[in-house]
Amino acid sequence: MPARAESVARARRLADDRLERWLVGREVRDTVALVVSELFTNAVVHTASGRVVCELRDRRDRLRIAVQDEGCPAAEPRLRHVDAEERGRGLLLVEAVCGAWGAHDARHGAGRVVWAELALARPEALGAAGAFGMAGPC
Repeated sequence: MPARAESVARARRLADDRLERWLVGREVRDTVALVVSELFTNAVVHTASGRVVCELRDRRDRLRIAVQDEGCPAAEPRLRHVDAEERGRGLLLVEAVCGAWGAHDARHGAGRVVWAELALARPEALGAAGAFGMAGPC
C-alpha cells in the first residue's frame, strides 16, 4: 500500500477481513488492529518508503504480523519511554499486547521488517487444524 497516513485504516480493515475469514475471534482481531496501526504508522512516519507491505501469518498457536518498509535509518526500532503528551508509545503498546516482537532486514530489496506475534486460540469447531499455514496481506 502507499506509505501514507490514509493507508493505516485500510491496512486495519484488510487485516480484520482476513482474520474474520480465518475465524479468529473479535478480541484477537481488535488486538491485531492496534498492532497493525502501530507498526504501519511507524513505517510511514519513520522511513522514506513509498510503499509499505503488511502480512499476516497463521502459525497454528500464534499469529504473526509483519510490516515491511522500503528504507529507514540505520537504527533498530526501539522502545521509548515518554511523557503522556508525547508521541512514541507505539512499540510499548505492541510489547504489552504481544508475546514477542522484533525487526530484521528485508530479505528482498531494501528496508526492514518489523514483526509481532500474539497467541492464537482456536475455536473448538476448527480443532487444531484451523487455518494453519495460511498467509496473506493485510
